[in-house]
Order: sequence, then C-alpha cells, then structure tokens
Amino acid sequence: MKVKTILLDSMAISRALRRISHEIIENNKGVSNVVLLGIARGGIPVCDLLAENIYNIENVKVPVGKLDITLYRDDLPQDLDDAKVTGSEIDFSLTDKDVILCDDVLFTGRTVRAGIDAIVKRGRPRTVQLAVLIDRGHRELPIRADYVGKNVPTSKEEVVSVTFDGADSRAVILSAK
Repeated sequence: MKVKTILLDSMAISRALRRISHEIIENNKGVSNVVLLGIARGGIPVCDLLAENIYNIENVKVPVGKLDITLYRDDLPQDLDDAKVTGSEIDFSLTDKDVILCDDVLFTGRTVRAGIDAIVKRGRPRTVQLAVLIDRGHRELPIRADYVGKNVPTSKEEVVSVTFDGADSRAVILSAK
C-alpha cells in the first residue's frame, strides 16, 4: 500500500499523549483510583506512554495491564485454532476502579466493545473510560472516546496505521489497495 499522508509524527504523538495524560488526571481528580489497560497490540504502547506521562506529572505509578480481547470479538474465527490468543496480563483488581481502556485507533467500535466485555468478566469497575490516539469515525456501535489525540476523517477504504518506534513513531493513513 502507498502512504497517503503522515497524520502525526513522533513529536505530535508525544504531545497528544501528554495532553491526554493531563486530561485523565484532571477528569479523575488525581489517579489514586485509576488503572490503565492497553488493548493488545496497538493499545499497549499507548497505555505504557500514558502511564509514564502520569508518573512524570503526578509522581504516582498507576497499575498497568494488557488486555487480550481475542475471545470476545464478534468476528472470531469459527476454528479457534486460527485465533491468536496472547493472554491478558492484569495482576490487580478492576473492581471499583476507574479503568482507562487504551487503544491506538478507534474505528467501528467493535474492538472497544470486546474490550469492555473482557473487563467486566474480571470485575465491576466504577467507570470505564476510553483513551485513543486516533479517532477515525465510522462507528458501527454507540461508542465514543473520552480522550482523543486526534480526530481524523477517513474513508472506509483507507487504512490508518500507527507505529511506535521511539523517535520514528508515527501515525499514517495508508491508501486503499
């Protein structure tokens, strides 16, 4: 596929995630009850960078976990052997916590719905909030992000890709095939 445009370079990603970190702190009146869960794969670096930012701002390490939503997807392959299950890594309770679900790109909302299903199987959080780096629209479910790095209107045929490689991090729109 051919790259159409770079939406965010590494500096813009860093600025967007710092802003989101401040918004999370402000909206939750601190982070004493906040936990962060990154949806495997793209949400994990977003989650880790938010946790790092929150630590730098508040000097508090918030609990961070990895959420594998594979078994909660509505497009799960009929043959479960084809599903790549990596497993969640959450070593803390979600009950009565303010859970910030993190992902790189919000599109139809189906991944987030699967994430919410996976969360409630593990406990009953006080709130579930959504933080995404890019919101590209085209919702199929009534889901919206609480924290957005950048809203980007796209066509359904376009592909938005985010790579996290330190100084080479970027979010790009790839043209359709």
